[in-house]
Amino acid sequence: MNELCTDRLLIRRWREADLSPWAAMNADPEIREHLGGILTREQSDASVARYEAAIEKRGYGWLAVEVRGSGEFVGFVGLDDVEEQDLVGGVEIGWRLARSAWGHGYATEAARAVLAYGFDTLDLSEILALTTAANLRSQAVMRRLGMSHDPAEDFDDAEGGRNVVFRLRREDRA
Repeated sequence: MNELCTDRLLIRRWREADLSPWAAMNADPEIREHLGGILTREQSDASVARYEAAIEKRGYGWLAVEVRGSGEFVGFVGLDDVEEQDLVGGVEIGWRLARSAWGHGYATEAARAVLAYGFDTLDLSEILALTTAANLRSQAVMRRLGMSHDPAEDFDDAEGGRNVVFRLRREDRA
């Protein structure tokens, strides 16, 4: 999983030039609202190192998103194994965009490309999406992607926050 293209976006491996705008995103309380607080520059840089290591190990992970034409870094999208402390298992899709990129349909566009990669290249039978119950923006993207939510699968995390689980099976995708 090195590079995916959509009409407007390039989904690619991380570059050194991504670290500063990524750190700015991670220092923005509004972007980090549903993610457990802001990160320091060191924590932000370390996250990219972890993302790259996961891609090297598994062949998939969180990738940088840039706007084609301008080359502007606007966030990430990708696939990851669901963390052990979560009460569901499988591979999840996720995204995070800079506020300047909100409202342009980039999350849905990028996620559609990643879903296709997961189903068609990785041969996954199902992909999950997890978020907090309060993160209505991400839940709207999940619905636009055709994902289904079963409230019986929702769970409380270690901090007591409610999380929702959305699923898309290969045979149910549009």
